[in-house]
Amino acid sequence: MVKRNQPARAAAIIGGAALLAGACGSGGAHTEGIVIDDTVIPITAAVGGTPSLASVVAHTWLLGGAMLDAAGTAGAKGNAVVSPSSLATALAMLAEGARGDTLAQIDAALGAEGTDRQLAFAALRGALEPFAGDPAVVQDDELPQTPMVHLAAQIVVDDELSLNPEFNANLARVFDAGTQFADLGSTAGKAILDAWVRHHSGGLIRESAIRPGPDLRLVVQDAIVLAARWQTPFGTAYDAPFAIPEVGDKKVATMGVLTRVAVVEYDGLVAVRLPYLGGDFHADLVLPPVGSDPATISVADLAAATARLNGAEQRFARVTVPQLDIRTSPLDLLGAITASGMTDATGAGLADLSGIGEDARGGKLVLAQAWQQAALLVDEQGTRAAAVTELGVVGVSAPADPEIVVEFNRPFALAIVHAETGWPLFLAQIRDPR
Repeated sequence: MVKRNQPARAAAIIGGAALLAGACGSGGAHTEGIVIDDTVIPITAAVGGTPSLASVVAHTWLLGGAMLDAAGTAGAKGNAVVSPSSLATALAMLAEGARGDTLAQIDAALGAEGTDRQLAFAALRGALEPFAGDPAVVQDDELPQTPMVHLAAQIVVDDELSLNPEFNANLARVFDAGTQFADLGSTAGKAILDAWVRHHSGGLIRESAIRPGPDLRLVVQDAIVLAARWQTPFGTAYDAPFAIPEVGDKKVATMGVLTRVAVVEYDGLVAVRLPYLGGDFHADLVLPPVGSDPATISVADLAAATARLNGAEQRFARVTVPQLDIRTSPLDLLGAITASGMTDATGAGLADLSGIGEDARGGKLVLAQAWQQAALLVDEQGTRAAAVTELGVVGVSAPADPEIVVEFNRPFALAIVHAETGWPLFLAQIRDPR
């Protein structure tokens, strides 16, 4: 409600014989036992000199929309928290092993291809490098005086997969991704995934969402953690009513602050920018009309609000926000991935992920699992947030060539019949299936 008052190196690789014990991303030290290959030169790029960066950012917003659609109101109490940047990064990692139409679809969804895609992600991750830090600070009583953003990426490779060195090297060059080898069908393999998730989420996410299995060949893991103080801290929380859909007003812990903020009002929406200390990150909050579900605010609306707030006049305002402690259940992203145009990667007969390597059992590599877990904590000091995205690639046996192909590509008839009696339940003549 609006009331008017007057008057955000080289990684270890390579070699089939080398056991690479998970590498950290930005801000983390490589774990003991890591093998460093000094011949791998990280890709670097400047934000201002990367033409495809704006396209990748715009397409990441679109991915976020598909993710929110997938989340719907299935989260805890109808809440949804997603990290589009983490999913985009995981897909960009997968793209390094994709080929043909599968690669083209991933590139289209990410907004850049080939070297341009690599440079864009290198620039985006490089822009966050100055804020690198220990993810464990999200558990501290006091938030850090400067914003902390921890990025990490790795792949875990099953012993049935012969890894393509070029794929591995590109992940190291672009994403500082480490590599581990494990039996992904075992509890030991699951323990490796769990430990990485727990560490690189700062403990906000306790275990991997990946389901181990005998066909699992590769897991792509990406994590992001944010810990940032408000530029102007909120006052002590107090109980205030919050209109909960289908429930009504309920008292919740609410924070208030009296300060100058950027505010825009348009099309029945109100948007406010709350900057974090240092001004390098901000939270843009968008309020829909009274009685409207926040799902009516599309990602396009959110992106537009952010653009409007970039040049908005600051006004003296009192802003109240509920405290938040939202920890999502694993969100299945396969639907969001296919809805974003990446249909081949998940299709056993269509996927071409041959650039990753070869399945020792002769199976075809297919994206079979895609999960994200997230946590968002907001209090008077600031914000703590974490997300982990995991992609599971399996090896599936290629279908045998059919003996005959029948294409119903001209008018045909159809009967739906009760098998036991032969009773025709439905009959149809199809002349124009449009």
